[in-house]
Amino acid sequence: MKVPVMDLFFDDLSLDDLVKEALACMETGEKCVVITPNAEIALACKKDAELKRIINESRLVLPDGISIVLASKVLNGGIKHKSAGIDFAQALCGAMAENGKRLFLFGAKPGVAEEAKKKLTERYPGLIVSGTRNGYFTPEEEPLIAEEIRDSRSDAVFVCLGAPKQEKFIDKYKDALNVPVMAGLGGSVDVFAGTVKRAPKFFIKIGMEWLYRLLAEPKRIGRMIKLPVYLWDALKWKAGGKNNA
Repeated sequence: MKVPVMDLFFDDLSLDDLVKEALACMETGEKCVVITPNAEIALACKKDAELKRIINESRLVLPDGISIVLASKVLNGGIKHKSAGIDFAQALCGAMAENGKRLFLFGAKPGVAEEAKKKLTERYPGLIVSGTRNGYFTPEEEPLIAEEIRDSRSDAVFVCLGAPKQEKFIDKYKDALNVPVMAGLGGSVDVFAGTVKRAPKFFIKIGMEWLYRLLAEPKRIGRMIKLPVYLWDALKWKAGGKNNA
């Protein structure tokens, strides 16, 4: 069941259930587009109708960020599960390894996806990384990249180009890719490769991963300011007589 948070609809599922849903699609061949909106992406939808459509048409929409959960509570929706894209990606890799599934990594700077492949296959014995491609390409190269992913016969592809580029790539080529699970996962390839470090578990547990990232990269302040803006939008939404009940 989808839970509305203003005009986007999220899946309030546990990490295990999200992974089970993705694995089921791998078995049946049914297309499963996975999108992981945070406050920044949700705000972008106000001006980008195409992105909003893609999110609301996707099979799995993960509430990636404490601000989504808090906004839901403001609107009486009460999303219980914060599901970070990187946590989903790691859990799915573990499950795929147990079943000998094939994963394609697409994104990040040249060489990063290859390093991510090395570390993922060491961490998850049994996982087959069937291909890698960096995230630097021209529009003319897009069809060739889609062919490369299709020819890899992968069960899942992690498209890590940043929003909204990754979502729009998936939407444009979801039929041509012939991959059951297509997930837009931002900087996950960098995390897998070790070029970007996640916040310590304490910050993640208390929903303050955003603060750790801001302290580590002060230049992100322009992006982080969107968290309170998004919550303010939720308050205005409710004040206008709207909620998720």
